[in-house]
Amino acid sequence: MRDMKSIPVRNIRRGHPRDFGIQDLSEMMAGKGMVQELHRHDFFYVLALEKGAGAHEIDFVPYVAGSHAVYFLRPGQVHQLRLKAGSTGFMMQFTAGFCHHTQLLRKVGAVNAYVDKEGSVLRVLADIFREYQQQQAQYREVIQASLHIFLITLLRLQQQPAVDNAHTYTQERLEALLDLLETHIHTQKRASQYAAMLHLSLYQLNTVTRAALGKTVSELINGQIILEAKRQLLATTAQVSRIAELLGYEDVSYFIRFFKKQTGVTPEVFRRHHS
Repeated sequence: MRDMKSIPVRNIRRGHPRDFGIQDLSEMMAGKGMVQELHRHDFFYVLALEKGAGAHEIDFVPYVAGSHAVYFLRPGQVHQLRLKAGSTGFMMQFTAGFCHHTQLLRKVGAVNAYVDKEGSVLRVLADIFREYQQQQAQYREVIQASLHIFLITLLRLQQQPAVDNAHTYTQERLEALLDLLETHIHTQKRASQYAAMLHLSLYQLNTVTRAALGKTVSELINGQIILEAKRQLLATTAQVSRIAELLGYEDVSYFIRFFKKQTGVTPEVFRRHHS
């Protein structure tokens, strides 16, 4: 049952510390285009374009990879990237262990795409790249401090107005729920289970999700199941029955009906149309 191709998982590239790396895109691409087929990472991934043209798809949401674009991916998200020759900027990766600012990572990671028209993100990344290249005494500590500035800079780009305590509470509970969904969706599919993990009543949790996203907890659960199913359908050759099993469904027919109800097509039709 395990002989099918699994979703490719990339690690921080060899020859560098296993918890951090940053590359200059123009050096990395060497005058050629870049094509990265569908895969996922086990680390946080940043792509910041000073100049660029291409396409970037993150969890099946398409983006135009143009100048001044910044992309921030959480571990586990799937993406594919096509960049044309001549693109400039930086590609950075780091583990959660290297960055100690968990709350900032959550807030920044809630958004995958940013626009850096003023170049503020690129300036911070240029400092990080220079420190990484020179590797003077305590360079890792300097990079970690700069990484903190980088995250704050991204947070400012969200251009969110100052929020009151009620809004802050709602956002924090939502972020905690989204983290739990990514971790437990294969085994936990009832809204009441997530409410219990967050020490809230189901009514309270539904109030949070409706206020933040206009959706119920059950709708978010269904959306996460479909996202995981799409990841498996497009990034692996696993049979639908195996994907259903991986997602915790003993009855493949029920899974197929559920997928069609949510998307309008069967898993096989989705795979055939999007492969």
